Amino acid sequence: MNAWRYRLWAGLLVGSLAACGGEAPQQGPPPAAEVGVITLQAQPVTLSVQLAGRTKASLEAEVRPQISGIVLERNFTEGSMVQEGQQLYLIDPAPYIADLNRAQADLSKAAANVKTAKNRADRYETLVAARAVSQQDYDDALANYQQAQADVATARAAVTSAEINLDYTKVYAPITGLAGRSTVTVGALVTANQGDPLVTVQQFDPMFVDVTESSRALNRIRRQWASGELVRQDSAKVRLYFDDNDLYDQEGVFQFADINVDTGTGTFTIRTTFPNPDNVLLPGMFVRAEMVKGIVPNGLLVPARGVTRNAKGEATVMVVEDDKVAQRVVDAEQMVGQNWLIRSGLKAGDKVILEGLQFVRPGVPVGTVRELDQKQQG
Repeated sequence: MNAWRYRLWAGLLVGSLAACGGEAPQQGPPPAAEVGVITLQAQPVTLSVQLAGRTKASLEAEVRPQISGIVLERNFTEGSMVQEGQQLYLIDPAPYIADLNRAQADLSKAAANVKTAKNRADRYETLVAARAVSQQDYDDALANYQQAQADVATARAAVTSAEINLDYTKVYAPITGLAGRSTVTVGALVTANQGDPLVTVQQFDPMFVDVTESSRALNRIRRQWASGELVRQDSAKVRLYFDDNDLYDQEGVFQFADINVDTGTGTFTIRTTFPNPDNVLLPGMFVRAEMVKGIVPNGLLVPARGVTRNAKGEATVMVVEDDKVAQRVVDAEQMVGQNWLIRSGLKAGDKVILEGLQFVRPGVPVGTVRELDQKQQG
């Protein structure tokens, strides 16, 4: 039994020594990777920005009474379309009719007085020449005639004023638009130039969209325009998105940028105009306007799946260079659709790897290279 154990341990020892003394199998070079690439081409790239804002009626008129009185009629339907010059309210005209009659009577009286004063002045002119009356009497008669003429002018102005006030009893729509909620009913007492409007009339077509942007962003865009990095596009259309991300079916235009910057927020207002024939847009709606900042003349676009981040947080891409994989650190400025706009780190003609990225690393040789359609990738 001891001999058998001795021979077993001896055999195991010899096998272990043989295994330790043998050479380890050598690993061959990594296999060449098969990748799919796109060849970068410089192309004009349109850069846009979405800015939040609210809709605003293009015309808005707050209708207020210009005289005081009792409302006798309301001649429109709330929420309906009214035309410019359409009568909206009637204020009790009786006091103003009486004022007009009184003013017309005063005018008639003044006209009668001026005739008498003129005749007396004419007679005194003849008499003073014959020295039948004194010069003072003639001067007094002439002054009375001139005063009577002034009284006629005053009375005529009073008639005009009374006619205007009588016309003010009919309250008209100053613009064409949709009438809102009436703040008064028949029988209500209104006063001249009161604070609360009787009704507000708004014009929705076209509709203004006021958005805000920071002055810092404006200065940056201006520098890019000046340097030629961006080509300005003043005639570009503006697209509008609702708060649920639905796209409005009408395109708008840029109207103007405010010349003043808000000192509290450091922003300025940009106004755009949109057609609104079906009154889909209502004042006060929260929307986002997509505006064109400019065009990058020779932009390079890389699909988003071809851009990764390294441990430093830098944007990187894998390219095929001299039949090997190389890693490039790039400046990926912003997304344009499903692509990154590359400012630096790549050039036209570079082959960027999009497929097979999980099987490659920098320095690995590349085997089969399949050219991908960039339009389908982006």
